Amino acid sequence: MKIILTHEVSGLGTAGDVVDVKDGYARNYLVPRGFAIRWTKGGEKDVAQIRRARKIHEIATIEQANEIKAKLEGVNVRLAVRSGDAGRLFGSVTPADVASAIKAAGGPEVDKRRVELGAPIKTLGSHQVSVRLHAEVAANLGVEVVAA
Repeated sequence: MKIILTHEVSGLGTAGDVVDVKDGYARNYLVPRGFAIRWTKGGEKDVAQIRRARKIHEIATIEQANEIKAKLEGVNVRLAVRSGDAGRLFGSVTPADVASAIKAAGGPEVDKRRVELGAPIKTLGSHQVSVRLHAEVAANLGVEVVAA
């Protein structure tokens, strides 16, 4: 099935790309979550609009991405969350939580869709988080999760 991506999907493409995927993947995952729309002949206008919007929000050059990476790696991110006695969290830390903690710590504003957690963060302590800034540039930063 041909679809038009509305958001970046790892391993598949970026917003505005027209890709061919298995029917079930598109019907059960991508379309219901809003990551894609079905391709139609009239959808070609949507592709141009999505690409224009992506260019506005995208980091244009590798130099810009490296500047933001340097700022991100210089920020100490502390995230206060509720936890139990054994150090386990009530729930888990989400990419949106990390993005807002980066902003609160004085770092640059980061889109939550660019934050990649290696595994769900469900315990107190230090954890490594990757922020994908550009196709070739990713910033690795430490996030310290503390009890609130």
